[in-house]
Amino acid sequence: MHRSAPRLSRILACAAVPVMLVVAGCSSDSGDKKDSGSSSSSAAPSTKKSEASVEPAKFAALPDPCKSISTKTVTSLVPKAKSKGGTPAGSSDTAYRAGCSWNGLDDNGVKGSQYRWLDVGFTRFDSDQALGSGAERAQQDYAKQVAKAKAAEGAKKIAEAPVSGIGEQATKITYDLTKTSEDFKYATVVARTGNVVVTLTYNGAGYAGAKAPSADDILKGAEKAAKEAVASVAADTKSDAPSGSAEPSEKATEKKTS
Repeated sequence: MHRSAPRLSRILACAAVPVMLVVAGCSSDSGDKKDSGSSSSSAAPSTKKSEASVEPAKFAALPDPCKSISTKTVTSLVPKAKSKGGTPAGSSDTAYRAGCSWNGLDDNGVKGSQYRWLDVGFTRFDSDQALGSGAERAQQDYAKQVAKAKAAEGAKKIAEAPVSGIGEQATKITYDLTKTSEDFKYATVVARTGNVVVTLTYNGAGYAGAKAPSADDILKGAEKAAKEAVASVAADTKSDAPSGSAEPSEKATEKKTS
């Protein structure tokens, strides 16, 4: 009896050791795997996903609006422009909003006079994780500018149609408008290139008995100038802009109205 008791104690002790080690080992392994799965596998992919979800803005700046249309084109569209160099629009940040206009009266004495107005505006959008890519935001503004042109107060004979060959998408809006007792012909071209929206308006009227310009001539002039303005965005600005969150203010540019 005395000899069997110690032997039995040793057997039980040896049997208990591996069981405890196995339990401890299983607990440790399972805890490490669980923690590793929850921290590394969930955090890293979500970060990569959010970074890749928004495409970087294509253009980082805007061109000089008063140089976006060639002097030759300005001279042909506004023969007697008060300032050949144009009049810049007021803007609190020309990196996001900028514009320029030209106007003049070609006085032909007893034969009457011809008045012309040319105006171009640029709006640029950065990419933003919460608001979307610069191109997507520009598309939204593009639609707003088209709607705004069609809603011109007092406009008559409003017509809208897509335009090819100007930016990635473009729309032309034409209408008649009577003011200062004269009949004006208007043409507005709204275009988008990347993350930039270009809005160009050209109008004219005949004074003192002179005939009003034809709607076709006004539209052709607007399309020609708009094409140059859109091309200047790629020619005069840098690409691959970093994504940012700056938002162009609705009040940043106070464009002169004709």
